[in-house]
Amino acid sequence: MFVPITVYFIIFAYIPMAGIVMAFKEFNYRDGIFGSPWNGFTNFHYFFASGKALLVTRNTILYNVIFLTCYTLFSITAAVFIAEIQKKWFKKLTQSMMFLPYFISWVTVTAFVYNFLNFEYGIVNHILSGLHISAIDIYSTTWYWYLILPFLYVWKWVGYGSVLYLAAIVGIDQEIYEAATIDGATRFQRITQITLPLLKPTMIILILLGLGRIMRGEFDMFYQLIGNNGTLMDTTDIIDTLVFRSLQGSLDFGMASSVGFYQSVLTLIIILFANYLVRRYDKDQALF
Repeated sequence: MFVPITVYFIIFAYIPMAGIVMAFKEFNYRDGIFGSPWNGFTNFHYFFASGKALLVTRNTILYNVIFLTCYTLFSITAAVFIAEIQKKWFKKLTQSMMFLPYFISWVTVTAFVYNFLNFEYGIVNHILSGLHISAIDIYSTTWYWYLILPFLYVWKWVGYGSVLYLAAIVGIDQEIYEAATIDGATRFQRITQITLPLLKPTMIILILLGLGRIMRGEFDMFYQLIGNNGTLMDTTDIIDTLVFRSLQGSLDFGMASSVGFYQSVLTLIIILFANYLVRRYDKDQALF
């Protein structure tokens, strides 16, 4: 059963790692990846000389930390609420409705958001005008997106996250709850004293795995929702969108590879540091 997974990672993860040499080469189609001349750290210089390296790095880390925090909190909350629902049909209905946004593409989500938030004919401004309130130009106001982007991320992914935590809750020995009930524990006490503490190992593992993508922004979400909106660029630009726009203009694969290498190194450092902190707290719950 493990063979397909092994083959998948060898083909799509380990073999492509040979292409990392492009980060240190002046790539051209005639000589190919391994025949192109070496240029040292020139590709890295282009990225940092752009003046946006620190900005997009900050945005990428900031947004992913906010996303991971909100995703974890709301996924655990949703899983606990679903687990406490007594009616099976209502539990299945609720879980299905929460899981539905996971299957909706960001292209479709962007169409919905634009029709809600558009300045001229969006539903939000239409309601505000009916209440005799001035319209809001959301696509030209940066601070709204610090709220909109986390909200949309949680809305789309909380159903998937709740399934993971719900599976952990289902695996908890029910005799523990029965003993607590006999001892007079209320439902709230059972949640806070049994469910949440026993979810901690699952939460730590999922957070550590989430940190593995902390330098990989949600490209689809940012590019589809923001696009090339210059007003919002400094607020919402991440490493992935910056590299994509650079490739559109120059097709500089060496620079794109150097940025990918930069992301991977920073991610490795973050994971090692986070795992070190977990080991200091409880080595049995660390990844390694």
